[in-house]
Amino acid sequence: MGERKAYLQIDGGEAIELPILSGTLGPDVIDIRGLGKYGIFTYDPGYQSTASCSSKITYIDGDEGILLYRGYPIEQLAEHADFIEVCHLLYYGELPSQEQKQEFDSIIRHHTMVHDQVNNFYRGFRRDAHPMASMVGVAGALSAFYPDSGDVSDPRHREISAHRLLAKVPTIAAMSYKYNTGQPFAYPKNSLSYAANFLHMMFSTPCEEYVPNPVMVRAMDRIFTLHADHEQNASTSTVRLAGSSGANPFACIASGIASLWGPAHGGANEAVLNMLEEIGDVSKIPELIERAKDKSNPFRLMGFGHRVYKNFDPRANLMRQTCHEVLNELGCQDDRLFQIALELERIALEDEYFIEKKLYPNVDFYSGIVLRAIGIPTNMFTAIFAISRTIGWITQWNEMIADPEQKIGRPRQLFLGPKKRDFVPISQRR
Repeated sequence: MGERKAYLQIDGGEAIELPILSGTLGPDVIDIRGLGKYGIFTYDPGYQSTASCSSKITYIDGDEGILLYRGYPIEQLAEHADFIEVCHLLYYGELPSQEQKQEFDSIIRHHTMVHDQVNNFYRGFRRDAHPMASMVGVAGALSAFYPDSGDVSDPRHREISAHRLLAKVPTIAAMSYKYNTGQPFAYPKNSLSYAANFLHMMFSTPCEEYVPNPVMVRAMDRIFTLHADHEQNASTSTVRLAGSSGANPFACIASGIASLWGPAHGGANEAVLNMLEEIGDVSKIPELIERAKDKSNPFRLMGFGHRVYKNFDPRANLMRQTCHEVLNELGCQDDRLFQIALELERIALEDEYFIEKKLYPNVDFYSGIVLRAIGIPTNMFTAIFAISRTIGWITQWNEMIADPEQKIGRPRQLFLGPKKRDFVPISQRR
C-alpha cells in the first residue's frame, strides 16, 4: 500500500499534495510543513487541531477515557507502581528492574539538597508571596549553580539535569511553603521515600519531627503519579517551545511552572474547594444543580467534565478511592466539604442531564479534598501539581532535544493590523 496523501486546492489552482502520517494510536495527521513554500499557512488558534510534535511518551484517548504512560494504563500504574517507578518509565521508556529502581531511587534521594545559598533567594521575596511565585524564580535560578551540565546536546548532561530537577523541585516547593508561613526550612532526609520526604519537609519543625503516615504517603505518591504527564498541554508545550531555542533545562522547567500557575491550567482543584466552600451546606445543592443546568446562568460546577476527556477521566476513580482511604484514616468521613462532594458526585452519576452531557467528576474534583485532608493549604495545590509534572516536563524536553527533526519553535500568524503607511511628523498630525 502506497503512501497516503491529502490534497489542498485553492481557487481552482493546482492541487497541493500533503502526506498523511499515522501514529501507533490516535487520529492520522496531515503533514502541512510544506505549505510555506506556497505562501500559505494554516490558522488554528490554541492548536485545537494541530500536532506540534511527534512523541512516544503519553497517549490520551479522550472519547474512550484512556491515559497511557509509555503504553501502560494509568490505572495500573497508580494502583501497583510507586512514583519513582513511573518517573523511570517516563524518562527511560521502560519500567525499572529491582536493581535499576534501587539505583535510580538512590540517585534522586542524594540530589534532594539545594545549595545553601539558595536560601538567600527566598529572603528577596515578600513573606506573603505566593509559593508559585517563589518556585518560578528559584527553579530558574538553579541554572546558576549547575554550569557543569549545561550542554543540552549531550545526553549525559541532560540526564544529570533531569535527576537534579526531579529531586530538587519538591525541596524548592516545601521551602516556598515554609518561607510563606514564617517557619524555618526543613532539610530533606535521604532515609525517606520521595513522597514521604516531601511531607517531612512540609510539616517538620525544629520542635516536632513529622512522622509520615503511610496512608498519607501513599495518597501523595498517587497524586504525583496521576499528574506526572498529560501529553501536549499548555505547560508542557511551553517547556518544549522554550527548550527549542536551546535554553537550559532549569529555565525551561521554570517556564512550565509559570504556565501551570495560570488558573485555567493548574488551579482546578483549588477552584473545586472554593466551590464547595461557597455551597456551604448539602441543602443548597439542588438549587445550584438547577443553576448549572440553566444555559443562561453563568454558574458552573467545578471539577466536572474535562476539556480532553469526553467520557470519564480515567484518573478520577483512583483519586476517589484515595479520597476515601485518607478520610477514613483520619476519621474525617463526616467532613462538611466531603459530604457536599459526595452528594454532588451522587447526583452527577445519577442525574440524566449529567449522564447525557457526560459531566462526570474528574481527578481535580477529588484531589483538592485529599490535599486539604493531608494538611496542604490551598495556595500550595498548584505547587504540588508542579512537583508531579516536573518528570513529564523534563521527559518531553529531553525527547524534543534528541529529535533530529526538531527546529526552534516559530508559530505563524494571521495579521489583521494596518497595511504599510508613511510616517507623519507630529506637527502635521491631527
